[in-house]
Amino acid sequence: MAEIVYVLSALTSLTCALLLLKGYLRSHTRLLFWSSLCFFGLAANNIILFVDLVIVPEIDLSILRLAVALLGLIVLLYGLIWDTA
Repeated sequence: MAEIVYVLSALTSLTCALLLLKGYLRSHTRLLFWSSLCFFGLAANNIILFVDLVIVPEIDLSILRLAVALLGLIVLLYGLIWDTA
C-alpha cells in the first residue's frame, strides 16, 4: 500500500511541475518557472524515495533524497527572493 502512495506522490509532483512549466511558457512569469523547477526537484525526491524504500531497501539513499529536496526548495527560495523584486 505504501508503494502506491510513493508513486502517486511522484506523479502528483511531476504533474504540478509540468502544469507550472506550461503556465510559464504561456505567460513568461518567472515565479512559475522557479516553482516548476522546485516541483521537478520534489518529484525527483519522491522517485528516489520509491527507489530507496521499495527497489533497493538495503541501500540508504536518505542523504540523496534530502539533498534533492533541499536543492528544489533552494531554487524556489532564490526565485522568491531575487526574481520577484
